[in-house]
Amino acid sequence: MALFGALDAASSGLTVSRVWLDAISDNIANVNTVRAPDQEPFRARMVQVTAKSRATGEAGGAEIVSISDRQGDPNWIYDPTHPLADERGYVLGANVDLSVEMTNMLIANRSYQANLRMVEVATDTYRSGLQIGRR
Repeated sequence: MALFGALDAASSGLTVSRVWLDAISDNIANVNTVRAPDQEPFRARMVQVTAKSRATGEAGGAEIVSISDRQGDPNWIYDPTHPLADERGYVLGANVDLSVEMTNMLIANRSYQANLRMVEVATDTYRSGLQIGRR
């Protein structure tokens, strides 16, 4: 493990949490987005993460594998007065579940806070170690 392995692992966790929070905020911002039935609807973005491999000599932590769109059927919304509605009165809504996104936001926020705290603890520990040599 690298000398500053704890910082490396925590900083990778901070990066993952930040990207995850960005995807969640994009999903929440588009929860009410509608499109015409002949267009592709907004699809919620999902962040896939994996653990860094210690076998390759990396310090541990997490890394983003990909950011993909959530699959599944779009939400058909009946709104005959909408200007994008088809002849039957339907528009396509985003496949964003607000309760799922809010739960994910709480988890991602706690993950960010925990990793930030780990950076603070590791920094304090390394500073204390440097002070030993000065005495």
